[in-house]
Amino acid sequence: MISPLLTDLYQFTMAYGYWKLGMHDQEATFHLLYRKNPFRGNYALSCGLGSIVDFLNNWRFQPDDIAYLATLKNAHDEPLFPKDFLDYLQSLRFNCDIDAMPEGTIMFPHEPMLRIQGPLLQCQLLESPLLNMMNFQSLVATKASRVCRAAQGDSVIEFGMRRAQGPDGALSASRAAYIGGCDATSNTLAGKLYDIPVRGTHAHSWVTAFASELEAFEAYAGVLPHNVILLVDTYNTVKGVKNAIKIGKKLREHGADLLGIRLDSGNMAQLSINARALLDEAGFTNTAILASNTLDEYVITDLKKRGAKISAWGVGTNLVTAFDQPALDGVYKLSALQDRGGKWIYKLKLSEEEVKVSNPGRHQVRRFFSAGKYVADVIYDLDIGISDTPEMLVLNADMQNVRLDDVDAFVDLLQPIFRRGKLVQQPVSIHELRKNAMQASNEFYQMHGEHRYSMGLEKKLYDLKLEMIKGLKG
Repeated sequence: MISPLLTDLYQFTMAYGYWKLGMHDQEATFHLLYRKNPFRGNYALSCGLGSIVDFLNNWRFQPDDIAYLATLKNAHDEPLFPKDFLDYLQSLRFNCDIDAMPEGTIMFPHEPMLRIQGPLLQCQLLESPLLNMMNFQSLVATKASRVCRAAQGDSVIEFGMRRAQGPDGALSASRAAYIGGCDATSNTLAGKLYDIPVRGTHAHSWVTAFASELEAFEAYAGVLPHNVILLVDTYNTVKGVKNAIKIGKKLREHGADLLGIRLDSGNMAQLSINARALLDEAGFTNTAILASNTLDEYVITDLKKRGAKISAWGVGTNLVTAFDQPALDGVYKLSALQDRGGKWIYKLKLSEEEVKVSNPGRHQVRRFFSAGKYVADVIYDLDIGISDTPEMLVLNADMQNVRLDDVDAFVDLLQPIFRRGKLVQQPVSIHELRKNAMQASNEFYQMHGEHRYSMGLEKKLYDLKLEMIKGLKG
């Protein structure tokens, strides 16, 4: 169980300000979104909602949380928060509505992954933890989908625990990588917690712990005869493959087999070609060749082009750290606030950078299809509404009107998850999430490849935004 203290201090100072001014129960709407596709790609995969559900189902301040907050001091060495406010926090229970894109949904910049509506103070306290969970897992799931696509159907195993960003980073990365398309993880705790298949071989230290490589292989096969995948590059890769074949022949004498060999260094393309030839010649045509060693989608694509005979990929550091883009630029913005009469007052943030100007209102995302193909995504306001006619206009990121002709279906992407703090959606297994994510990413890539996808604000919402910007600028 994660404490509500998992947030930034300024969330508490703002929460105290709202409480002090009597604004804490004012109904507010926030949206969580990102501004730029990661990895120079044209989409991202939504991931992290399951962790958010677990967090919010147990969201309450414990006595030791309150005791810690009572120790915080201001610049005059006085308590930062008064006892009455801390007593209020201790009695607080999560009481918001949350709508979200299901995990594994293809998504695009500026579209809300989450819409959070409820008491202003609670919405504010949730900003940092929700961003933490959605940003990182969406980033890793997106990276995993790219790696798996590069592998062209070969098995991909997440091997990154030892270089992940701490224990929680390792667990979150294993979960997200599996949803994004990986077949398994080396992280046994992730396997237990999330029901992810676990896989593993042995390290170079196993080989060096014995007098010879052949002795090490023989010992491993004796201990685990039905789990024999041998790391063959501790000394000399070609000799290592030949030693593995010797062990494979002995295994067959006892009704077992050599499942695979692992390459972890050197010229992977040529070594895999040589290894495949040796294995096939010896009758081990079904023995897999697993590669590891700083892999990502770019390296895998290059090895495929060079004719590598690799059938499974252990991807670690570059996957779990999202090495070439270590953060998703997710943000959390207030977009509407109710007045005392119950009327929604729309809000937006201005910026000299156009991309950072937020969108006003309470949003939904509608995805349009034609003959099963993605056509465009439209962000619309729940109160203003949206036309259901194919002739409607949507404004894309280039500020050009896009006509939605020949659409024959649509779906609204944000689905109810919590209503007044109560979970209203049945949980979906991680295996179903993975299946949906893989299907969505494969279908999208087949339809659009690396091309830019049309999405933007519905015309009436866009016009309202321009009007509000003009009014705020005076």
